[in-house]
Amino acid sequence: MSTQPTLAFIGAGNMARAIIGGLLNSGYPAASIWATATRTESLADLCERGLQTTTDNQAACAAADIVVLAVKPQILKGVAQSLADTVQASQPLIVSVAAGIRCDSMDTWLGGDTAIVRCMPNTPSLVQTGASGLYANEKVTAEQKQQTEDILKTIGLALWVQQETELSAVTAVSGSGPAYYFFVMEAMAAAGEKLGLSPETARELTLQTALGAAKMASQSDVDAAELRRRVTSPNGTTEQAIMSFERQGLEDMFSTAMQACYDRAEAMAEELAK
Repeated sequence: MSTQPTLAFIGAGNMARAIIGGLLNSGYPAASIWATATRTESLADLCERGLQTTTDNQAACAAADIVVLAVKPQILKGVAQSLADTVQASQPLIVSVAAGIRCDSMDTWLGGDTAIVRCMPNTPSLVQTGASGLYANEKVTAEQKQQTEDILKTIGLALWVQQETELSAVTAVSGSGPAYYFFVMEAMAAAGEKLGLSPETARELTLQTALGAAKMASQSDVDAAELRRRVTSPNGTTEQAIMSFERQGLEDMFSTAMQACYDRAEAMAEELAK
């Protein structure tokens, strides 16, 4: 990282632990990281790894240059309001990984004039292959943006969007996206069984094929459409499968599904702002 600010994770659930793990694996000093939870025993393993741990959110916030709000969206309002005086006094950068809570809502709860970055990570962050969308409000400096990007890059890809509403599109693509691929994996494995493969063989072939295709696509200098064409020989086996997908409107199905995801993300943002 370009600098090593003191970090405070308010909440020590799965996503917070994923980011903490990425930071520690990248060499970030454990003593520069605080983590909080409602129960001391929930923090024991993090304490053993050298982190500063406490059940006092205000104390952790006061000690930090960057405060990562990693609590459930439904309780974020109360947590933020309880931190408002501390945030106004110390003016840390706030990074929120709570889905659906807009910057203006958080700014109000935190007392106003707060530098806030919203982050939409996804579950593969748990294995350091995540994809995160980032949005910064006008109070965030260039240095703070770089610091945030450096933090999120320890768990995978981190990309900035220019408009906050784009985070709903990020949700539709990468936030919810892993579930789409898991669904496809389920379907492929089940179809393999129907064709005579054992459950274990169908599953292993499906997973390895998904891994290989993603690796090829990420390392290729051509797009996915061209890679598909290269596998699809005229009058061959793959062509028959692709033609079947096209007849059943696979592209429209994905478009409709992802629009539904986007619409729900926008609706949740309105609900959670109240």
